[in-house]
Amino acid sequence: MKRTIGIAVIVTLLATIFITSPALAADPKVKPPKCTKSKAVPHDPMRVVQPTKSLKVLPRTITFSTNCGDIVVETVGNKAPVTLSALTTLAKAGYFNQSVCHRLTTQGLFVLQCGDPTASASGSPTGWKGYVDENLPIGKVITYPAGTVAMANSGPNTNGSQIFFVFGDSTLQPNYTVWGKITSGLDTLISIASLGAVQPDGNGKYVYAGDGFPVQLVAIEKVTTK
Repeated sequence: MKRTIGIAVIVTLLATIFITSPALAADPKVKPPKCTKSKAVPHDPMRVVQPTKSLKVLPRTITFSTNCGDIVVETVGNKAPVTLSALTTLAKAGYFNQSVCHRLTTQGLFVLQCGDPTASASGSPTGWKGYVDENLPIGKVITYPAGTVAMANSGPNTNGSQIFFVFGDSTLQPNYTVWGKITSGLDTLISIASLGAVQPDGNGKYVYAGDGFPVQLVAIEKVTTK
């Protein structure tokens, strides 16, 4: 997917306008997120050597510290060893630090997508080859229930660094590796989603959309594994 809009411009506008203005799409039943300003901006992915073998010891939890609070994920362990080895390698190298979450969907599909430093939806670790899909939710009615954390991809075995947090039950084709479950921070995601997403309308303005950039700028400050 090619970059078709000025990502850095949108991020700047969201940081300076939408955070300080009431969102028309806000859900009055959900408390607004407690977010701080972030210096994160779209940037080129750092170079990290892709692991060729799975780690002997996989992390039990991966914590995403964002400007809106921590999102703690309990991993599936040996059900997705290649995926968790890749994410751990990236996290320890600081690959995710100061990266902007670039996509929020609030209609039909309920996810916040992150993990692309370029914020263009096409970024991936430099030089990496896509790696195998694991732990696919085949045979389930609700394939990606609220709290699921999975890999985003562009086809079979094309995983890289992009992930999505599911904040509401979502039924997708079972094509995306499930590698964890949110144990803390789901309420934060719901509050972020209640503010909605925006897309450029082609006339220099931004309108609410069911799929676009989060109105509330969300930045991953760092990722830690245990």
